[in-house]
Amino acid sequence: MFKWRDLPGWYGPWKTAHERHRRRSADGTWEQPLQRIQAKEDAVGDIDWAISVDSTTVRAHHRTAGARNAPPPLKRVSAQAVRTARIWADLIDLLAEVVREVKRSAARVAASPSSFT
Repeated sequence: MFKWRDLPGWYGPWKTAHERHRRRSADGTWEQPLQRIQAKEDAVGDIDWAISVDSTTVRAHHRTAGARNAPPPLKRVSAQAVRTARIWADLIDLLAEVVREVKRSAARVAASPSSFT
């Protein structure tokens, strides 16, 4: 896409070039030579007047359209949710300890000689 700031330096400051183009487009300065060239080429038969119009619209992703790139703000966690999370973490730790104790106990039983004769 053309940007006025990318205009080569020999045209002068880009703001001046843009203002001249805007004024000359508004007063029809560019339209006159275009019409003369089209009339000349049409008389020779070098213009194909078949026109194709495409009405396809492609929407850009919201980030390419200038939307913020920052992540959404974090939700504030309530004190009750923090307490509940701690309770669950404590319960999970307790359950893991019980499982370890059961495994140790099962290993001791398996290693001991049988008391039945």
